[in-house]
Amino acid sequence: MPEQDAVDVIIAKRDGAALSDEQIDWVIAAYTRGDVADEQMAALAMAILLNGMTDAETARWTAAMIASGERLDLSAVTRPTVDKHSTGGVGDKITLPLAPLVAACGAAVPQLSGRGLGHTGGTLDKLESIPGWRASLTNAEFLAQLSDVGAVVCAAGDGLAPADRKLYALRDVTGTVESIPLIASSIMSKKIAEGSSALVLDVKVGAGAFMKAADSARELAQTMVALGAAHGVRTVALLTDMSTPLGLSAGNALEVRESLEVLAGGGPPDVVELTLALAREMLSCAGVDADPADALRDGRAMDVWRAMIAAQGGDPAAPLPTARETHVVTAAETGVLTRLDAMAVGVAAWRLGAGRARKEDPVSAGAGVVLHAKPGDAVRAGQPLLELHADDPARFDRALAALDDAWDIGGAALAPTPLILDRIS
Repeated sequence: MPEQDAVDVIIAKRDGAALSDEQIDWVIAAYTRGDVADEQMAALAMAILLNGMTDAETARWTAAMIASGERLDLSAVTRPTVDKHSTGGVGDKITLPLAPLVAACGAAVPQLSGRGLGHTGGTLDKLESIPGWRASLTNAEFLAQLSDVGAVVCAAGDGLAPADRKLYALRDVTGTVESIPLIASSIMSKKIAEGSSALVLDVKVGAGAFMKAADSARELAQTMVALGAAHGVRTVALLTDMSTPLGLSAGNALEVRESLEVLAGGGPPDVVELTLALAREMLSCAGVDADPADALRDGRAMDVWRAMIAAQGGDPAAPLPTARETHVVTAAETGVLTRLDAMAVGVAAWRLGAGRARKEDPVSAGAGVVLHAKPGDAVRAGQPLLELHADDPARFDRALAALDDAWDIGGAALAPTPLILDRIS
């Protein structure tokens, strides 16, 4: 690779030029090695945020991130492989019932997941509330479980897209998280390196989502779908509403409990709707002709869930943790709940102990928020609206502050917002 100069690359992007393939390859490799300093990559990330990237630049940037580490080889897995990624939201526990459901229908689901940060929950934190369950697997364990059980949800190893791990942490502290090319390449470099042949994206839109506006979410989805196609991964994206929390709980063990209700054939209608919609997209991408609703009804999905949890040391029959203290928030008036702000609920759950401000912070397995009403529901004055769960009652005041002006009660229900807003392929 021809030697480059970091300052020349920064200046080129600062002045609005498109970076060459050689510049991109060099700067990603050199940053991963430590030859480009954090402050130089921070300056380049800010220039990318302000001036954008062409489709060709974004594709090359993603390829360079993948090339910074290993790419898993799933060719030994006999089932078709398909993964799912969500851009994150409040109450988004969909991976938990979805992975075993799709595996029960005949596909293999290799899901490398993350931890929560801020108001969005992390799949690994939720699963770690199950006694004994472990997030870290070797590549050999990962492949064996994928072949035997059909579904794995675990932490990504250090060898996958190490450039992204460094750059993500840097973007988080330099105000450069919002760049669509950098978001898309971050997500897709890890997902493509994971080795799956197909991918379904759940791109959240609304108050509790990273992307508040539909136009930005659609641009991100289109960018990621194109990156997947360029790397031979069949990719489909659904734009889904995140103005209201998903389901009736936000918090780690609380969301596991709700996921088990879905796997048992019940659960909140919105969680079931989105789980089935994503499952159908995943099975279609994998070329599997099956109706996932059947696998929920007949218990096959629950069987795979138990095998998946047990394979990673968890006890699927063990009682889930519960918080030591609860506080009920009641409706001040009678009417129809017309709004419940997802971001406010997510911040409240975080302040109750369900989330973290820094990656190294611990989380409380039992903490979170339970919803007793969703928009469109009739409520009476004095009726419970929300139930706050925490191990430390001193956390309630700050959680209640986050919920100030988080809902509206009116005289009539508004037209419901559809859960699935668009499909991009």
